[in-house]
Amino acid sequence: MQTEESLMYTRNWILTIAIALATCVNAAETPELGIPATETDIAQVFWSVFPDGENLPAGSGTAVEGKELFNIHCIACHGIEGAGLTAVPLVGGQGSLTDDTPLKTIGSYWPYAPTIFNYIRRSMPYIAPMSLTNDDYYAITAYLLDINGILEPGTVINAETLPKVQMPNRDGFVNAYPKVPQKYDY
Repeated sequence: MQTEESLMYTRNWILTIAIALATCVNAAETPELGIPATETDIAQVFWSVFPDGENLPAGSGTAVEGKELFNIHCIACHGIEGAGLTAVPLVGGQGSLTDDTPLKTIGSYWPYAPTIFNYIRRSMPYIAPMSLTNDDYYAITAYLLDINGILEPGTVINAETLPKVQMPNRDGFVNAYPKVPQKYDY
């Protein structure tokens, strides 16, 4: 006659084997949801633009084109000419970073123009990120650089010209790991 302890031990082994068998059977089955992502699908979602412009996509835009797009897609949150509304201001603040209340804007804080494009493309417009074309994102970026007094009028920005834009706070950041080899030499 088995003791209660040995019965429990046997029952646990039977349960473990049953779970293992069920797992093996279910592992062969898939839920068959969706379709596998293609390389093109992945390329559209998983990318990063680096400060030196690496991975900037094809396309181009000007501030004139960008103003129209800004007024359609951005003004509701960022206000007229990026002065701020429900979202933070995008202009002004030059020289304020050492004040008690610094205003961190595109023209005062951001050190690299390609990262502005990257941020805008990944996260804007707020209600539909990544819904515009690359040309649209270049144009909006050009407009924001223009209203901050960073671009010469009529400048066309693209993957070649955007990394060459010198931001006012370009040297305002310190490398926290100076002894670690860096991929990019800024």
